Amino acid sequence: MSKSAPLTTIDTAKELETHIKQLIIIEPRFADIYAQVGVPDLRRKPQGFESLLRAMVGQQLSVAAAASIWQRLEDAGLTTPKNIKSTDDDSLRQQGLSKQKIRYIRSLVEHDIDFDTLAILPDDKVIETLTAVTGIGRWTAEMYLLFSLGRSDVLAVDDLAIKVGAMALFELENRPTPKQLKELTQSWSPYRSAGSLLLWAYYGWLKDREGLPV
Repeated sequence: MSKSAPLTTIDTAKELETHIKQLIIIEPRFADIYAQVGVPDLRRKPQGFESLLRAMVGQQLSVAAAASIWQRLEDAGLTTPKNIKSTDDDSLRQQGLSKQKIRYIRSLVEHDIDFDTLAILPDDKVIETLTAVTGIGRWTAEMYLLFSLGRSDVLAVDDLAIKVGAMALFELENRPTPKQLKELTQSWSPYRSAGSLLLWAYYGWLKDREGLPV
């Protein structure tokens, strides 16, 4: 029986820098981007229920609106599975949550995910576990892999900023589809998280350039 590949993570800026340099060997076009943006912020977040709950709350909302609702939930003590389970939908609605969001949050509570075990599962199993929850799609699961678990080989091919960054990187006429982006970046493995972080930073740099449509 073959052994599973070891789980690799990026936990420090120095480790990210090492991954970036390895990625540039594979994809030299990243050299110019790296020169422009440097080592991106790891943007690490805590593991566990609260991080996923916060992601759900913020879906399709402005940063300000999401922060306001989250503060109300915190003030009401409604950020733990136990307290959410013991409250009714009206109480959740009073904090600013829509009917759909309440359904998503109930699903997250009901799945009772063992987050300690999740942290040692392979990437595909983490995605499988998280996307079984109503309201968690592949993109959210990949964000959890990258920012909460620090996994080193995650490229969110559905992410708009990554598509725009990749379009500029590869000098494409149009934004790549998820399928095209997956094919174009397959060779970046096992350093795709470094690619994601660089492309996000590059997207921000492109947006700041005067007159550049993104």
